[in-house]
Amino acid sequence: MSWKDRPVCVAGLGISGRAAARALAARGARVTVVDARDDAAAREQAGELRECGVQVRLGDGDALPEGTDLVVVSPGWRPDAPLPAAAAAAGVEIYGEVELAWRLSREDGGRAAPWLALTGTNGKTTTVRMLACILRAAGHRAPAVGNVGTPIVEAALDPSCDVLAVELSSYQLHWSSSLAPEAGAVLNVAPDHLDWHGSLEAYAADKGKIYAPGTVAVFNADDEISTRLAAGAERAVGFTLGIPAPGQLGVVEDLLVDRAFTGDPRREAAELAQLSDVRPFAPHNVANALAAAALARAHGVPPQAVAEGLRAFVPDPHRIAHVATVNGVDYIDDSKATNPHAAAASLAACESAVWIAGGLLKGADVTELVRSCAPRLRAAVLIGADRAKIAEALARHAPEVPVVDIPDTHTGTMDIVVAEAARLARPGDTVLLAPAGASFDMFTSYGARGEAFAAAVRRLAGRDGRADG
Repeated sequence: MSWKDRPVCVAGLGISGRAAARALAARGARVTVVDARDDAAAREQAGELRECGVQVRLGDGDALPEGTDLVVVSPGWRPDAPLPAAAAAAGVEIYGEVELAWRLSREDGGRAAPWLALTGTNGKTTTVRMLACILRAAGHRAPAVGNVGTPIVEAALDPSCDVLAVELSSYQLHWSSSLAPEAGAVLNVAPDHLDWHGSLEAYAADKGKIYAPGTVAVFNADDEISTRLAAGAERAVGFTLGIPAPGQLGVVEDLLVDRAFTGDPRREAAELAQLSDVRPFAPHNVANALAAAALARAHGVPPQAVAEGLRAFVPDPHRIAHVATVNGVDYIDDSKATNPHAAAASLAACESAVWIAGGLLKGADVTELVRSCAPRLRAAVLIGADRAKIAEALARHAPEVPVVDIPDTHTGTMDIVVAEAARLARPGDTVLLAPAGASFDMFTSYGARGEAFAAAVRRLAGRDGRADG
């Protein structure tokens, strides 16, 4: 494909949009970036792009520039947003930034680094960082990219990369059509972002696009939808928290083992790591480690590199992070649990929890979460815009569980939340922030929510004077 003088519209002035614009301009395309923002930061970013020969239109992110024959959208753009809708109606091709990165890297005459890609409702960032650590332990230059880290367009065009560990969201996969990774994994699928996709079926279908023809399909044998999506793949490799069958990775006693990438999977198993190598330890994180190991093994990584990589992995903040132990009660920050599936996994690791929950549910139903986790709940403290929906589910399926409702407009809300949780907890309990909802109703991000929780716990520990962790 010749990009010379091709009129391309890049929708969005974010990190990925700017990287896409620069890459296209370097190939001679006539690039116009549109963005609804017109603040000081946007004007500065626009100035930098104009120096590269890119036109930028601020304050108007909806109009399709005249003559455009390709639109490159950033991940969050919905198909029914005015600009992509106008492009589709006019028959203009639409790429996501991931699709653009894939195509550009395959156009260059040199060797393109293979992609090991993964998606899922939960665990994506943890798994892709585990994967990158494993690949580096095997001696590869392998950045974690996609939904994290370096813009994928830049990484895909970097000739020094041996292999890319790629995290993909359902949004990114929706806007991809020719992507074909060497191996791809669907970690799990549960209702999330239904307000964007419209239905669980559409959401799952976008996740399943990672299983392209010729891709080694790594699936979660303990997850019904992940298993179904991999059906029909030329080669499918499962991972399970149980004892693995031939063609799977799994757990035997205290070991992670491989019965898929050995010389004789029916008779041989390769020891990959010990359960103690997985941090933080929780059942769903063991599943993440198995998925990362399967993707790495599909690329030919030796077994010993799996253990080395997992031991080198440093968990990101706000993912089942231990904040303190006060009066025999553990305080755990899992603010990244932004949907019911993630919250369920976090609660499953607790024997008795005071659950801090609430936020924006994004159309998800919490009924099954509450029903399955009710026996583990000492109490619940509810915050955020959709807390009434969680309270209703608790009243129906866990009526014996004490519930405290905290208005989200109160100054110092998290101090009140932590104080109420401390009052309800008993020695041996876990006070768990696993909200099951997004944070934007009260905080700028899940990270800000987790930091507010951790700061409130530290203040509690300081006042109490009997913290032991």
